[in-house]
Amino acid sequence: MGVSTETDLKTPLKVQFSRAFIVDMLFTLLAAVMTGLSAGVLLILLVFGWSSAQADPAGETAAGLQLISLDGRQIEMAPLLNTRVEIDVAGMLAWVKVEQVFTNPSQLWMEGNYQFPLAEGSAVERMRMQIGKRRIEGVIEEKAAAKRIFRQAREAGKKASLLSQQRPNIFTLSATNIAPGEQVRVTIEFQQTVDYSGEEFELRFPMVVAPRYIPKQLSLDEAASISPPVIAEGAGLINPLAMEVRIDAGMPLSQVVSRYHRMVEERKEPGVVHLRLADGEVQADRDIVINWRPEIGAEPQLALFREQWQGQDYALLMLMPPASATAAEVLSRELVFIIDRSGSMSGPSMAQAKAALRLAVSRLQPDDRFNLIAFNNRSQSLFSNPQSATATNQQRALGFIDRLRADGGTEMRPALELALNQQAQVERLRQIVFLTDGSVGNEQQLFTLIQDKLGDSRLFTVGIGSAPNSHFMQRAADFGRGSFSYIGDLSEVSSAMQVLFTKLEHPSMRDIRLDWQGRGELDVEPGRLPDLYLGEPLLLALKGSDLDGELQVVGERDGAAWSRLVDLGRGETQRAGVHALWARERIRSIMASTGTTTPQQRRQAVLKIALEHQLISPFTSLVAVEKTPVRPQNESLHGGDLPVSLPAGWSVQAVFGQLPGTATWAPLNLLLGIGLLGLAWITLRFAPRVTGRWV
Repeated sequence: MGVSTETDLKTPLKVQFSRAFIVDMLFTLLAAVMTGLSAGVLLILLVFGWSSAQADPAGETAAGLQLISLDGRQIEMAPLLNTRVEIDVAGMLAWVKVEQVFTNPSQLWMEGNYQFPLAEGSAVERMRMQIGKRRIEGVIEEKAAAKRIFRQAREAGKKASLLSQQRPNIFTLSATNIAPGEQVRVTIEFQQTVDYSGEEFELRFPMVVAPRYIPKQLSLDEAASISPPVIAEGAGLINPLAMEVRIDAGMPLSQVVSRYHRMVEERKEPGVVHLRLADGEVQADRDIVINWRPEIGAEPQLALFREQWQGQDYALLMLMPPASATAAEVLSRELVFIIDRSGSMSGPSMAQAKAALRLAVSRLQPDDRFNLIAFNNRSQSLFSNPQSATATNQQRALGFIDRLRADGGTEMRPALELALNQQAQVERLRQIVFLTDGSVGNEQQLFTLIQDKLGDSRLFTVGIGSAPNSHFMQRAADFGRGSFSYIGDLSEVSSAMQVLFTKLEHPSMRDIRLDWQGRGELDVEPGRLPDLYLGEPLLLALKGSDLDGELQVVGERDGAAWSRLVDLGRGETQRAGVHALWARERIRSIMASTGTTTPQQRRQAVLKIALEHQLISPFTSLVAVEKTPVRPQNESLHGGDLPVSLPAGWSVQAVFGQLPGTATWAPLNLLLGIGLLGLAWITLRFAPRVTGRWV
């Protein structure tokens, strides 16, 4: 070797040192290479071996229990769940029974927690737990007390169930101490009203709690209470649901339509329609929506339901004001469109929102002024301030819409502030149209912002997608003195937006007030009567010591006064549960009074109403406990949160920003293995050069 020869002639001691050093380095290098190769091979083997092991731990997969969430978390074993729903509609009221069956197919004692949605106005007043032939009725307790009772029963080995409200449209049902191979049935009963608008009734039954964007301001506990684990498509039929509906509208119907689910229709008796899901059971991944339309000339003008309960009279009144004969006078408008382009809007939802927005821009009149605001993590407006709807500006708007892509988070507050802070010219009618799926967890903060900054503007919400947040849509429109609409399919964009445009272009009925001409006091919900738009009824919940009197309803539309006298003592229909609907509306009003009451005042007021009417509320829960312990002391409990499906049409990558979780550390391990192999190769490739530099 040339190098060794040259060194040997100059310094013998250094030569000995160099030889020993080189030999040592060669062994070190060889050891490093072998270590790297071994580690890489070992990790790659672990990738496949561990993945395979995690996919079937202890044979649990055979029972269908081991599932992985979208973020890669392994979901604890949980009972299986089947849901059966029965709905009986009479006029504008719907009685709903939801039976949830927890099945434990394992050899372990189990418990499960299931987060599920209900319509926002649902007045939940009854829960019953059934094991075999044994039935235990639930009782209303203050929320903390109910949780304590449930926890004590759980520790004592007693069967128990707990139903709590997380949001007005999100509930959690827990069932514990389910024996191996056993089924526990929990039945919930409640009433809700049926929507009526544009000469059409609508029943909406939500089935899945969509993932929510959680801003930093929300606590971890609160975020967890509205965020069940979500699994991607391909996991099979998760929490399947069966449904039967009976509709007795009290009037001849021209058509009954189920928008998104195939249903079998039967008419066994005159004027009564029976529906059931054609597929028997369906995946709980999108709202069930059923519409029915009265025959021409049979449209309702007034509906009244009454109930006497604990010495008080309660009534529910629906009154249809007359339609305006003409469109709005040529009053210049300023329209601000806000579009949600966050990750949850990707896919069909974004296509629906963009189509709706293009249609809206194309209908602007030359005298209108407008602006567009798009948001995800950040807000972006087309103009710094609303501009005239010239042909050039409309083309710029259409280009702005075409470039929109759905990704990122859902920071609604800056977008709403941007729209509400832009000042309108005094002579213009200012309307804000908000297109979103409402998938956020900070609804109350947004409601407060709307209340504080709305001014003379009006806010109209358009719910987009398969499972929009109806609580946010409805309440934001209420606070914004506007109305709300839904678009669940691309084919509905034109018709739904046409209904909205008609509302925007016609004068609303304003300054609605009531003149009670009967005996005693009249307690009315909502306390602040809303503006009404074309095709919308006035819906009132009433309470009094004696409602046999006349109620005059007065309003103003298009500059003209209007009034209607209603005799509450005539033509009414008796219906149990009307008191619960009044109480539910009263609780909603109390919770909305953030500007005039303290949190403690609201809590006390809601507790009084909820305990008196035996209702679930933000501060009360239903709990049912079996008296006799059944779980042996030496047996431990297993289980946890039940997973839910991703709403239909949602994109995993767009929402979560990653590929579907694999449930293992496989990707990381694979990267580490490849990295170590690469390091070994680099070491081997450059080893001679490093050694040479030493010499």
